[in-house]
Amino acid sequence: MIGMKDSSARFSVGQLVRHRLFDYRAVVVDVDATCQASDEWYDQVALTRPPKDQPWYRVLVHNAVHETYVAERNLDADDSQEPVNHPGVTIAFDDFQDGRYVVHHKMN
Repeated sequence: MIGMKDSSARFSVGQLVRHRLFDYRAVVVDVDATCQASDEWYDQVALTRPPKDQPWYRVLVHNAVHETYVAERNLDADDSQEPVNHPGVTIAFDDFQDGRYVVHHKMN
C-alpha cells in the first residue's frame, strides 16, 4: 500500500535510504507494516532471515532498473541529499525537494 502511514515504520515514501549489507542507495516507493512476500520468496531471497513482523519497503535502486523489497533492519537513512537515478522515479514521484522525493498525485 503506497504511502502507508505506520507509526512503527522508520522510513516513508520518498525518503532516501542505503542498504546496510549491499551498500546501495535507493528511494522508498512503498511501505508494508509486515512482510507481504510469499513464504517461498522469503525462503529463497531473504537469506539473512530478517523479521517478517516488522516493516518492509519496496525501493527503487540507484543506477539500476530494478526495484527490491527490503526489511527495515537492513536499511539506514541516506543523508546524501542526492537524487536516485532510476527510470521509475519519474513514474512514482513528481519532484525532488530538499533531499527527498515528493508525490503530489494519488496513485491507485
